[in-house]
Order: sequence, then C-alpha cells, then structure tokens
Amino acid sequence: MARITVEDCLTKVANRFELAHLTVERVKQLRKGARPLITCDNKEIVTALREIAAGTVTYDNIDDLARQLEEEKAFQCFHPETVFAESPLAPQAESPSAHQSE
Repeated sequence: MARITVEDCLTKVANRFELAHLTVERVKQLRKGARPLITCDNKEIVTALREIAAGTVTYDNIDDLARQLEEEKAFQCFHPETVFAESPLAPQAESPSAHQSE
C-alpha cells in the first residue's frame, strides 16, 4: 500500500492543527481497543491517518466512535464469556488424534 502523507489527510480536515488533534484522539481510541475502520497492518498512528485520509474518521464522528468503544467495553463487562471465547486463554477442543497416539 502506498505511503500516507499529511497532504492526503489535509484534503479531509481544515488545517494541520485539526489533523494532529483528530489523529491523537483516534490513536487513543485504537490503543484502548477500538476496531480499525479500514483494513491495514500498521501501527495505530498510521491506521488513524489512513482512516482520516479515507474519510472514515472525521470531527463529526470521532465522539460517536469513542462512545461506541465505551459501549463495547461495557458490554464485555456484562458478558465476559464473549471476550473469553475469543481469548487465546480460552480452552481449546482436543483433537481426536491426540488420544490415538497412546
């Protein structure tokens, strides 16, 4: 994928200050566990910039995204089995071949 540039993002926000502020807010959300709105394998900062350049993160929806993250966390508190089921610590089903070797 091509490099993301500040100029790509500045087509979506008014100035560099707003870009920095919006990016920081989104990075905080991603580090708290928010799901990325685009598909990429980058660190949070690059993911946030790509989301802004794509127009999926804006000043209009950044608060809604934060609210959504808090709602997801609250849901996980009341339904820990959903989190545990996706955890690497969740018990794995034994394969039948494990007992045949004995």
